[in-house]
Amino acid sequence: MTSNLNIQQPQPFDLVDSTILISGSAVAFEGTLTINVSDGHDEFSSFTNVGSLALKQFQGEITIPENPAFQLTRLFLRLADDTGNENGPSVTIPVLFGPKILPGYTGYRNYVVQSGDTLTKIAQDAYGNGDFQPILEANQHIISNPNLIFAGQEIRIPRNDT
Repeated sequence: MTSNLNIQQPQPFDLVDSTILISGSAVAFEGTLTINVSDGHDEFSSFTNVGSLALKQFQGEITIPENPAFQLTRLFLRLADDTGNENGPSVTIPVLFGPKILPGYTGYRNYVVQSGDTLTKIAQDAYGNGDFQPILEANQHIISNPNLIFAGQEIRIPRNDT
């Protein structure tokens, strides 16, 4: 069965901000996709409009209120064409929530690990202290052990620019 939902943004494990931009192509009953964001404890919902008769490009967004009750840094973004059928097609994408990873989150920068780097050294250079937890959280899908990073590995360093 061919899916009527093709999500291009965000991609799995993208680092997102409080406003999550969503784009792709879809067909949806009455032209509406439901958007849910959840960490398994708390949930926010919205919707976006798409074409209803043929596969069409769409752009939408969901804004998470300030200070959400999320307990986890990994969220699940679910888009569903369930406006006419609660068992309609859906897509679930895991994303990483920057504001929960680093207070005052404003974005991230890419960094290529150099020979001799440690997460503590990278954190010291980025934040002025050795707290590498934000870097580890932002890269949880590629770093399973904080003592094992490799030269040439590309990681994301969250920023708060305050």
